[in-house]
Amino acid sequence: MTPPALSTLLATWFGAGLLPRAPGTWGSAAALPFAWGLHALGGAALLGLATVAVFVVGVWAARCYAARDGHSDPGPVVIDEVAGQWATLLPVAPDPLLYAAGFVLFRIADIAKPWPASWADRHVKGGLGIMLDDILAASYAAAALFGLAYLLEIAP
Repeated sequence: MTPPALSTLLATWFGAGLLPRAPGTWGSAAALPFAWGLHALGGAALLGLATVAVFVVGVWAARCYAARDGHSDPGPVVIDEVAGQWATLLPVAPDPLLYAAGFVLFRIADIAKPWPASWADRHVKGGLGIMLDDILAASYAAAALFGLAYLLEIAP
């Protein structure tokens, strides 16, 4: 596989970002089964390591895709949503209710971009900029999800 093909495959998270309408939502949804599987295989530690790895690879893949596409943050690039969705799910164990809530909370945070995600979205460019705002937004979603799990008494 050539580097452009590999970077496109990863940047679009195996084509999820190429689906019609709301590519970020598709990318977040496509991240969920991977998160469940990673957590089942190695707990939060493996999911955390995978999140870091996807972030690092995502900086490269997003930069490559954006350079070819000519846009600063192309819609089909959803590897940032994968990293953000996984980071959101880190404080909880796999649970259908919590994963559904984590999905909704991350989508809200990613769209609303609370500070400092909004700052990063405007000021940090390139692949790092594409990835960073989602990770920062995920910190809000993860905190809210942890609080929800605590209130529902669903153990991490």
